[in-house]
Amino acid sequence: MKHGSTKFWLCASALVACLAFAGAPRGDSAQDPAAPKRSNELTLAGLRPGRDTLALAEARYRTKYRKGTPGAGDLTEWADECTGRVLALELGEKNVIKSVMISTLGKLLPPGSAACRESVRDLFQTKLWKTGRGLKLGDPRDRVLELYGEPNSSGPSEKGSHELELLFYVFDWAGSDVPQVMEVSCDRATGRVVEITLAFQSL
Repeated sequence: MKHGSTKFWLCASALVACLAFAGAPRGDSAQDPAAPKRSNELTLAGLRPGRDTLALAEARYRTKYRKGTPGAGDLTEWADECTGRVLALELGEKNVIKSVMISTLGKLLPPGSAACRESVRDLFQTKLWKTGRGLKLGDPRDRVLELYGEPNSSGPSEKGSHELELLFYVFDWAGSDVPQVMEVSCDRATGRVVEITLAFQSL
C-alpha cells in the first residue's frame, strides 16, 4: 500500500470513529473542554419515554399496587402513602409511555396510621427510582448540575404547600428520537431533589 493511501485510510478511520461517538445512544456530543457541560437523559425509573410501554412498567413494578386502570392518554401511578413517594406515568397510543415522574410530594396518610406502623419491605421498588445517570430523589441541587450542567431555565415554583425551585432541561439537540424534556424540582428550604419528570414530548 502506498504511503498516501495509508494516510487516507487513517484519516477515514478517525472520521468514522468520531461519527460513531457522536451517534452514541445517550445523545452526548463532543465538546470543547471550555464549553458548558451538556448531557441528556434517556430513562427514569428504568423506563424510556417514547419507546417503552406500560407492559414493561408492570413487569418491573407490581400491578397489585398500581392505582387505576390505564388507557390511552391516561395517567397511572404507583403511590406509597406512608412516605409520599409516587411513580406516575402518562400513556399515549398503544400504552406507550409519554412521560415518567417520580416524586416525594404525594398524598400522605395521617401520622400514626395503622397501615404505616410496621416497617415493611420496599414494595414499590424505590431503589430503581433514579435517572439513567443516577440522579435520585433526595440528592442535592449541585448533583443535578454535576450530571446535566446548567438548566435551560430555572425559577421558583409551588406544588401544594411546597415551595420549590424548578430546573428545566431541553434535550432537542440530542435528536427527536430521545426524551425531549426533563424537569427537576428541588425543595427551596433544603436544596434537595423532591421530584423528577422525564418526557418524550414537550410538557
